[in-house]
Amino acid sequence: MNEVPDRQRFNNQDLVLSVTSAVDRTVWDESRYEAFLDELCGDREYQKEAIRIALRYLCSNEYHDLRDLAKTNYDRSEHLRHRYGSWLNMERSLQLPDQLSASLDLATGTGKSYVLYGVAAILLAEGLVDRVLVLCPSTTIEDGLLGKFRLLAGSDSLRALLPAGARVTTPHILDATETIVEGSICIENYHAVLEHVHSSVRDSLLGIGARVAVLNDEAHHVANESQAKEKKWKQFLASPEYGFRYVVGVSGTCYVGDEYFSDVICRYSLRQAMEERYVKRIEYVAEMPSTGASDERWQLIVNRHEAERGRLASRGITPLTIVVTPKITRCRDVAEELRGFLVDEHHLSLQEAEDRVLVVYNNAPDVTKLPTVDSPVSPVEWIVSVSMLNEGWDVKRVFQIVPHEERAFNSKLLIAQVLGRGLRIPENWRGELPVVTVFNHAAWAPRIRQLVNEVLEIENRLPAFVVPDSPYHFDLHTIDYTMTTTTVRTPMEGEYTLFAKGYVDLASDSPVEDVRIELEDAGTERHHTWQTSIQHKTFATQQVALEMHARLQEADEVSLDSDNPTSYADQYPQEELERIVRESLRRIGAESVTEKMRQKLLQSLGTLRRTASENVRYVPVENRYHSISTKERPSESAGASELRGLKCYFFTPATRDTLRDQQRDFFDRVTDTTEGFRAQRVDNPLDMKTPQNAVIADSDNEKLFLRRLLEAEHVRACSAWLKNSSTRFYEIDYAWKKGEHPKRGKFSPDFFIRAGKRVIVVEIKGDEELTDTAPENFKKSEYALAHFARVNQHLTELGDALRYKFCFLSPSSFNTFFQELRGGNIDLFRSELDVRLAAEH
Repeated sequence: MNEVPDRQRFNNQDLVLSVTSAVDRTVWDESRYEAFLDELCGDREYQKEAIRIALRYLCSNEYHDLRDLAKTNYDRSEHLRHRYGSWLNMERSLQLPDQLSASLDLATGTGKSYVLYGVAAILLAEGLVDRVLVLCPSTTIEDGLLGKFRLLAGSDSLRALLPAGARVTTPHILDATETIVEGSICIENYHAVLEHVHSSVRDSLLGIGARVAVLNDEAHHVANESQAKEKKWKQFLASPEYGFRYVVGVSGTCYVGDEYFSDVICRYSLRQAMEERYVKRIEYVAEMPSTGASDERWQLIVNRHEAERGRLASRGITPLTIVVTPKITRCRDVAEELRGFLVDEHHLSLQEAEDRVLVVYNNAPDVTKLPTVDSPVSPVEWIVSVSMLNEGWDVKRVFQIVPHEERAFNSKLLIAQVLGRGLRIPENWRGELPVVTVFNHAAWAPRIRQLVNEVLEIENRLPAFVVPDSPYHFDLHTIDYTMTTTTVRTPMEGEYTLFAKGYVDLASDSPVEDVRIELEDAGTERHHTWQTSIQHKTFATQQVALEMHARLQEADEVSLDSDNPTSYADQYPQEELERIVRESLRRIGAESVTEKMRQKLLQSLGTLRRTASENVRYVPVENRYHSISTKERPSESAGASELRGLKCYFFTPATRDTLRDQQRDFFDRVTDTTEGFRAQRVDNPLDMKTPQNAVIADSDNEKLFLRRLLEAEHVRACSAWLKNSSTRFYEIDYAWKKGEHPKRGKFSPDFFIRAGKRVIVVEIKGDEELTDTAPENFKKSEYALAHFARVNQHLTELGDALRYKFCFLSPSSFNTFFQELRGGNIDLFRSELDVRLAAEH
């Protein structure tokens, strides 16, 4: 088999876009600024390299826009092709494709402000732009940048090292209270670009954006758009009213959630910064005793803080602990809880507790105290902060970080941000590199270990990717939509209309169910499978109809004492109920009523009245019907901690040959049954009828489904199948309500199974969904069924006999699903979860 490069070990460095160094020196000669960079950056070579790359990209005329740069890299990089699956997927991920825009990924604590100033000053000196606008997410960062830039702009030594003929040698540093004139660098927080805010930004730059460079500090705010105002930040950058051409962002957390930016042109990672001793080392809690009351955990946290105080006493440093919360309300509550603990248990006065504990979020009163926190005379020892709103602190005495809740520490973006608050090394530190401790709850350790390792890029990973020449590739058909809104009113007056469809939606079930039970030998840990069958109790149609009629009679009797008596039993005599039961069975190809079916038929009588309802609904409007090849599926990978957790790596004897040399040692460890990793060997490679070199099951439910799919009788029943990627391949638009708020989203069904002229699309869930169903799953089911009905209609119009069958599936229906698959009766199959979800349509 041909060796196919993968998405690698998820090394973000391999996703960085390469800017050519083959530049015409008559257009751009970076050597003219080397002396300036040496003075600005000192021995921090990574800062110089970031500035060089950014200017080479902006000044060389080698690229028309970001799309041009990205396409050039996509065509040359196998990593990018495996990462995105298709150029269209990568193009969609670009934030500002029509501009010379890009991001610089520089670990927090490594001096991003020097890079920003270097890029701004050289662009002005070169005359490529007349003005520079630096945008940041908060007044805290704005104040810090204004002070730093004014100091650098006033440096005689820096000014003297600019090349002869520089257009601007002393930039005017200002904020948006002044007009942005030629030769100036304006530093503002992004609120200044909002339409209703009175500032000079909009008036000064309207229509002249081609001669303005926009530099974005903490650029992940632009990409994540977590709040409506931050979305306006991106809209401002892309607005044709201004026509900005040059846009560069810097961030130490270049993630949209857990996904790495697609426009990074230079990277200096947190791991590099640690190895080169520019930031502290990191440690976190893997095990700890369980704690009951919150006071017990505060004892551990405060004790750790006091231990740090003892270790740092000889250095004259008082440690600082940051407690991170997910929301502002929790931030205030936790701060009060901590202050109360310090008063009650450490006998501080109320004033001492107030002085030692700061509460920090945007515009909080205590934010004004942050600039003096690093002062030797500052009494502050504790900062309680909101996770997403704490950039811009230049605090060096942080030695403990406490994520108060897992939500404050559950993505790469949050972890990178939170760690960034504690990485700076105190001034004049000598000796062994200092350590910042993340005092997490032990129950979160596997998840935190995984994310921290990924942020630091120190974890081995195994890839799963499509093999281009696999015989198991096939096309999938889909539709792109625009979602529009409509208001639907559903009046309900008088008696509830039972059985409006003439049947009850039943889940498929069989009187005789094949069962396979996996057994483990306690001494040798060997596994084997025992095959058997079970008989389900069945009921006659007449018997069930009689029971249903009795329920209706009871409801009528109860209603006699109300203002609206009902007559359900007269409307639905036993003969009519028998017809409804028979029709319900016919629709799923069943001949008799099992216990599960009986319960569902009786439950259909549970709600007999419903009030009027009015709902705002998203309606999908078709834009484009098209097909997607499985060859475009993006690659994915699983790390060591994931493969000791919920994920499982399915592989064949041929998988190892598809891996790179440096991945094979880890593959050998994972596939060694004594190492404790979750891996499943498929002995016969021809049984794995997927175009992927390996498959990663994300949960125990998916693992169980895959094992059933790979059984010999099911291998014979299908010609090919694909495990979908979690995003950016086959996605279905849907909408639901979260509380009172309508929300839109996309979901990616888990499996596509090709069986003859059928593509069976399966979304896997746990059995808990049968009783405690997530609200969005009702809508996922509704929109997916409608989506595939439209796809099938298109196929009919094209004269194509292929049809799609969609179902939600949980383990309780696995046996029946596979029984119907191998029996060729899958068209009529309905899972228990299908029925549960259809009840809300």
